[in-house]
Amino acid sequence: MVVDRRAEDFVAVVKEVTGGRGADVVFDPVGGDSFYRSTKCIAFEGRIVVVGFASGDIPSAALNHALVKNYSILGLQGRTYRFRDIESIRHYHDELTKLVAAGQIRPLISERLSLDDVPDALRRLAAGTTTGRLVFLP
Repeated sequence: MVVDRRAEDFVAVVKEVTGGRGADVVFDPVGGDSFYRSTKCIAFEGRIVVVGFASGDIPSAALNHALVKNYSILGLQGRTYRFRDIESIRHYHDELTKLVAAGQIRPLISERLSLDDVPDALRRLAAGTTTGRLVFLP
């Protein structure tokens, strides 16, 4: 399940959907308030995967809270794998390609834009107002 943090109170949605248990995994590319709110709905022994800070706000974790709820905070910097484990990139790319080909996952492409739209699209991307992937067509 995916919840749009701008359209709904994702903490309430996660608690409702999980019967109060919380999310097993939170994938957080936003940081800031989204990270802090994620700690309010993470399950016991859950994992928050920090992928980036699109909000521009790098949060500080309250480790006492992680200790009490026994959850993990993991960092995932994809670019590092190019230098440390390139085979993993190839393997997971192949696996994702198979899932797409089988129709099991579909990337969300929200806009198809011309190359003239690149400057505006990059501004919107930096401001966090885009959803899904932006595709630029020549």
